[in-house]
Amino acid sequence: MKIRIKRLDKNIPLPDFKTADAAGFDLSAREEVVIQPNQIGYIPLNVVIEIPSDYVLFIFPRSSTHKKGLIMANSVGVIDPDFCGDEDEIKSAYYNYTDKPVVIVKGERIAQGIIQSRIDFGWEETDKMNNSNRGAFGTTGQ
Repeated sequence: MKIRIKRLDKNIPLPDFKTADAAGFDLSAREEVVIQPNQIGYIPLNVVIEIPSDYVLFIFPRSSTHKKGLIMANSVGVIDPDFCGDEDEIKSAYYNYTDKPVVIVKGERIAQGIIQSRIDFGWEETDKMNNSNRGAFGTTGQ
């Protein structure tokens, strides 16, 4: 399958998988971003991606991001297939939990994307569920 992609800065490489078995492809910062302590910063990821209509793109932090003192502000980004206009650059929101500014340099790999298929479905409302063995958080670990 080929997926259409637009890079805003052609000097930054296309997203790629760093190993043959990598689940996600790395996304790089289009520009330098300084995130102040206890603040959220938005990092432009240099791409617009045309996701096929029966797929979704998830944006996750790279596993090393916490070493910089950052966590993804919204846990995971969900990119819908209709977010693919010329100006719809994908961005990632990070929270700086340190007491010092964190600098993301231009071209730094800061996020990873995973494209997965999705299904269309409808709700079937009911007044009783089939499985009544569960009741609260942690019920399988006791």
